[in-house]
Amino acid sequence: MSTARHDNDDHANDEMLTIDEAAAFLRVPVATMRYWRYCGTGPFSFKIQRHVRYWRTDLVLWRADQGRQPGGYPQGARSAPRSATSD
Repeated sequence: MSTARHDNDDHANDEMLTIDEAAAFLRVPVATMRYWRYCGTGPFSFKIQRHVRYWRTDLVLWRADQGRQPGGYPQGARSAPRSATSD
């Protein structure tokens, strides 16, 4: 689980998302969300009992940060897949 948090911890007007909803929001497979959570490189997540949840604002801010990373990929993620026509 990523421990990076942003200054705004007040989520009074925020929406809590399931892992399926978060994956759809970021347009990645649920398996990718689970892998990022396992590696600690994905957006901040937390558990309510045994259910993983994400704040929508944290997803937006995390995605914006990824655009500032060299190559535009999440920290610890593999490089972009090569196209079938390269090489």
